[in-house]
Amino acid sequence: MLSRGLECDGVRVGEVLRGVGLTVAPGEVVALTAPSGAGKSTLLRAIVRLVALDGGMVSLDGVDVATLDPRVLRRRVGLVAQRPVMLPGTVADNLAYGLDASPDLAAALDAAGLDAEFANRDASRLSGGEQARVAIARALTRTPEVLLLDEPTTGLDAPLAEAIGHHVRGLAHNGLAVCLTSHDRAVVSSWADREVEL
Repeated sequence: MLSRGLECDGVRVGEVLRGVGLTVAPGEVVALTAPSGAGKSTLLRAIVRLVALDGGMVSLDGVDVATLDPRVLRRRVGLVAQRPVMLPGTVADNLAYGLDASPDLAAALDAAGLDAEFANRDASRLSGGEQARVAIARALTRTPEVLLLDEPTTGLDAPLAEAIGHHVRGLAHNGLAVCLTSHDRAVVSSWADREVEL
């Protein structure tokens, strides 16, 4: 478990991010807000090294993520994309993809607000809200210390967004550091402990 959390210090990526500073403590939900095109998604991708930094540093418990094996980093920091991609097969296939050992599917699904029986569903037939929750469950099968959520409520109705928010708050309550991007003021005010504007 993290003791210091996630830190971004002077992060620069092209002309989009210029000296961004951010901290996310264990058990905290931080919302990144900014106009479209301001670099919110780029920052999340830079944290997991999908985008190279032009300057600054991202650290996890004080360790520069550039020194970590990318596979190790991506197990420790889960990224849920704005539009999750479901792989062919069942939900269980999607949750286990890329793992060496069989994950605890029931626990991951439960943490994302889904029943264990959901594992047998055809992933290609999921609604947008179901895909969002499966993507969160997939990230949780790696038992991350940090969860990054890029616009997690895009295309969801208010009750479903509220339900997912409830589960995310529960994950943070159990010590997970959570950072999300959102344009939705209701999501920011109900999910986040703190808002950081880029």
